Amino acid sequence: MSNLLTRVPVFTLAHGGILVAALLPLLCAWIAKWGAFRVPRSQGGYDNTDPRAWLARQEGWRARANAAQANSFEGLPFFIGAVLAAWQLGAPQGRLDLLAVLYLLLRLGYIITYVGDLATARSVTWALAFLVNVAILLSGWR
Repeated sequence: MSNLLTRVPVFTLAHGGILVAALLPLLCAWIAKWGAFRVPRSQGGYDNTDPRAWLARQEGWRARANAAQANSFEGLPFFIGAVLAAWQLGAPQGRLDLLAVLYLLLRLGYIITYVGDLATARSVTWALAFLVNVAILLSGWR
């Protein structure tokens, strides 16, 4: 606890990573809806009056982008908690920042491989991102 009291609070790269991670689901939603705003609703274009039902009817890359959005939301609490716990426990800031950036890059890779229908690569990037998240959490362990 004394480490936390003597530490000067700063907004670190890892803290910024929390914001980026929170924006990833929005990126996925944008991808899922890409180009559908120009198509009339009567012809299958985006339906803002019932967006969830519209997304549920999508297939192919739009459906995969929507699934990546859901998974990005699912992974967000663990990442936020891991970063804040590691920071509070006094993890070396350079290591924490590096791991947070690595996590975000892997999550971007996950989104790309999911939308691109690269199932094996998607599973590998998901697993690596999960392991990096565990490393973030444990980086403050002494």
